[in-house]
Amino acid sequence: MARDEALASQLADVGVVASGSLARRSHRCGKPNSACMADPPRPHGPCWHLTAKVASRTVNRRLSEDEAQAYSEWIANDRHLRALIDERRGAAQEVIELALESRNGGV
Repeated sequence: MARDEALASQLADVGVVASGSLARRSHRCGKPNSACMADPPRPHGPCWHLTAKVASRTVNRRLSEDEAQAYSEWIANDRHLRALIDERRGAAQEVIELALESRNGGV
């Protein structure tokens, strides 16, 4: 039970969570006189991009450096939260097995 209480305490301390992934990408704007359309092309960027699922759709969003730093922390929190939930499920499974054994008389 102490393990379960410790996990519950950690869950409460996770903070803001966001799912998705961050990547630095270069891109072409498509304007005919832009350097990105030259030969050889010199794409703009690199810029931070967030890719995430929103309402079953993949969404891409360009981020500033500050936004990318914040999202990096939030995504790390999300991964930590998922790991804690997996660990809590494992602890719960042990409790369930013990409860079932005691109901069945240790069979």
